[in-house]
Amino acid sequence: MSIRLYVGNLPKEVERQELAAVFAEAGDSVSTKVITDRKTGKCRGFGFVTVKTDEQADEIIEKYNGFVLKDCALKIEKALPRAKGKEEQGAEGAEGAEGVSSSPSPSAPSTGSRRSKGNSNNNNKSRRVAASTSTDSDAVQPDPRWAQDLEKLKQLLAAQATN
Repeated sequence: MSIRLYVGNLPKEVERQELAAVFAEAGDSVSTKVITDRKTGKCRGFGFVTVKTDEQADEIIEKYNGFVLKDCALKIEKALPRAKGKEEQGAEGAEGAEGVSSSPSPSAPSTGSRRSKGNSNNNNKSRRVAASTSTDSDAVQPDPRWAQDLEKLKQLLAAQATN
């Protein structure tokens, strides 16, 4: 079974060969993919690395998380399975996380806001409202990557409200 790793904070001018060169030391069984913008062909700021085993994935995360590539510190974590549904149709290589389609991700806001010439804030707000009214129980759950930060913010707000 192969494991996909999300690689975030990639520089806009990076290409697949450069990313592959970074992970070449990890072995031959590592494959890379840089997600590019359809119009410009430049990197959208994230990509994926696929490895064979869970242990190899953990090693790569430990070794390369925070690795500086062209003045950008990479953020590497295990990619969650792709969510299938209306929001994901036609999106090439969405971040691939359960519930991520309802949260602001590199792929969700950019597709709609770049197409419209008007106020892009309205598009993002309507997506958030639609996602929060969904009957899907995953849409209500916070993104697990931000759960600790969200909990800290809740505690700060509760402390502020009591003062």
